[in-house]
Amino acid sequence: MFVHYRTQGFIFKKIDRGEADRLFTVHTKDFGRLDLLAKAERKIKSKLRGGLELFYLSEIEFIQGKTHKTLTDAILVENFPNLRKDLKKLRIAYQIAEVLDNLVKGQEPDNNLWQLFEETFSRLNANNLKPVIYNLIYYYFLWNLFSLLGYGPEFYNCSLCQKKITPGKIRFSSKEGGIICQSCSQKIKSSGEITLETIKILRLILKKDWKTLSKLKFEAKYLKELTLLSQSYFLRIVDEIGASSSTSPLIN
Repeated sequence: MFVHYRTQGFIFKKIDRGEADRLFTVHTKDFGRLDLLAKAERKIKSKLRGGLELFYLSEIEFIQGKTHKTLTDAILVENFPNLRKDLKKLRIAYQIAEVLDNLVKGQEPDNNLWQLFEETFSRLNANNLKPVIYNLIYYYFLWNLFSLLGYGPEFYNCSLCQKKITPGKIRFSSKEGGIICQSCSQKIKSSGEITLETIKILRLILKKDWKTLSKLKFEAKYLKELTLLSQSYFLRIVDEIGASSSTSPLIN
């Protein structure tokens, strides 16, 4: 007799299988990442279709089969309608899904990661967002994900000499995992200059101080720095964990 498991989950990936089946990747509240087979889900009369779509939050039920965990029920909890009406928001959601697919592999529940999902999709679903906020939501998610996975960078002290950073020529090294002071920057070849303003933005992101972040006025050069630095750090993590990805976490 099969044991039925029930939980909530965000749906981030789907792959067609055979004539009518689909395999869904779901990040669940109680079990972490799961790959779940939905048999005959592509048929019009399938009872599962109403609760299974990309970027849905659904209550799901599944059993452990011989080769796959198999979905037996899916009930929609939230479909984030404002996200679906906006192509820019959808693009961010797809990039979040690709980053997750590369960095989150294990079947382990994480309440902090679950809360980050809830925060991110609730903000993406909000009305009347300024364009810069779209980007900020994404980078807020990305850098807090890095931190939750144990790759939190150093943004207060030099990653080499450990001295407190003071105003001056500051660089960031993905390899060293953080900022490099002016004195040590000559020792590092693979590093890029970063402004103190961008460092302050990243500090606020990792403090999860959304209230302050959402009120800041962002200059284009700071967003450009944030984009390039995010790409560099993402690729360093992908290389370290041995993931294979052509995806770059860039928002244009």
